[in-house]
Order: sequence, then structure tokens, then C-alpha cells
Amino acid sequence: MTQTVPSSPPPGKQMLSEQVHAQLRDAIMRGDHSPGAPLKPQDLAKAQGVSLAVVREALVRLVGEGLADRLPNRGFAVPSFSDRRWQEIAEARRTVEPVVLRMSIERGDVEWEARVRAAHHRLARTPAYAPEEGAHYTDAWAEAHRVFHRTLLEGCGNRPLLETFDRMWTASELARRWSAHRAPERDALAEHRMLEEAALSREADTAAAVLVRHLTLTAAALTEESAAGNEENAAAQAGEHSSG
Repeated sequence: MTQTVPSSPPPGKQMLSEQVHAQLRDAIMRGDHSPGAPLKPQDLAKAQGVSLAVVREALVRLVGEGLADRLPNRGFAVPSFSDRRWQEIAEARRTVEPVVLRMSIERGDVEWEARVRAAHHRLARTPAYAPEEGAHYTDAWAEAHRVFHRTLLEGCGNRPLLETFDRMWTASELARRWSAHRAPERDALAEHRMLEEAALSREADTAAAVLVRHLTLTAAALTEESAAGNEENAAAQAGEHSSG
């Protein structure tokens, strides 16, 4: 009996789909499409000069990456900044990352300390914004930010925990960009400097509390709370963590 092997899309179409996906992803990350905005396949296909099938394929990929929602009978849209998923991811990060940071501080060696110092230096020296990259922070800063946070945790030496961090980080990148845009008064440089200093001083309780506050402020900026309320909430979260 002869089995039919599913045919893969032609190379040209696959390449075109990759290009459209990358363009749409970059546009969402830059803030060209606001939270909750519809992503109309017909309009996008016309604007990019491609077929409807190519755009739909790209949008389905974005849904899988958490950068778009597929709405029943309403097509596609950018997720809303108030979507509960962001708070759930933040809760997961506040639960996991302080524990891993404590492990990293306990187990990290001199080489880990050097990597943390270098990652923080790179982050502090990388411009966060550039006019040509839109209203949100730059891709270069986003990568420096990721490397700093991951390096802080790498001293734990536990690959499954670091892979968990990687998944949560990727899932929350869009929320981080929105949060930074909605809370421009935050002093991210000071927050990251406090994290570096506490970690390298081996002050596990302080480092964990600073990290909890850092994560809480990011999530709070995506709610309708006032800035003062955000600060109070973050302080309470950090206090609970320190006393726990």
C-alpha cells in the first residue's frame, strides 16, 4: 500500500511567509499595532502585496507565539495589555525566579560573578530607545536585558530551571515592552543596579526581594492602577517575599 507523504510548501512561498511573519512580528513589537487592535488579513495582504493565504499563515504563527489572538468569528487581533495572561505569567515568574536566584547566589562561582558584572555593564551602556525603532525599547536593549536576567540565574547550574526561565521570558516580552511604555517614570537602571549589587554581595534575601519588586512593577503597569498604587503593591510583594 502506497502512503501519501504530505507535501511541504514550495520554497518560494515558505520564504515569503517567513518574511511576512517577521515583518508583522517586528511591527507588533515596535508598537505599530496597539494593544487590542484588529489584525485584518485582507488589509495586511494588500499592504504587503502578498496573498491572503500567506498572511493567514503568518498570523497563525503569531498566535502560537502569543503575539496575536484568534477571535471566534472576528479574525485576529493584538492581545490586550489588560489580558489576564500577563498577570499569570508575572505570578509564575515571581514564584520561580527568586528561588532560582537564591540558588544562583549560593552556588555561583567567581566566573559567574564576572559574567553578571559584564552583563550588567552591557545593559547599562546599551541605549534603551532609538527613534527609528518606534516608541518601544530597542531590540539591542531587549537582548541585553534578557542576558542580564538570565546570567543572574545561571549560577544555579540547573538546566530545567533555566529552560523554564527562557519560556517565561519569551512569553512575556510583549508585555514588558508595553509596561515600559506605560510607566516611563520607572528607573530601570537603578532597579538593575540594585539587583546586580545584591547578587554579587551574596545578599540572597535582599536580591530576591528586589527581584520580586522589579517583576511586580512590570506587571502592575499593565493594570489600571495608579502609579502610587503600583509602588505600594510592589513594596507589599517584596515585604511578603522577604518575610517568607
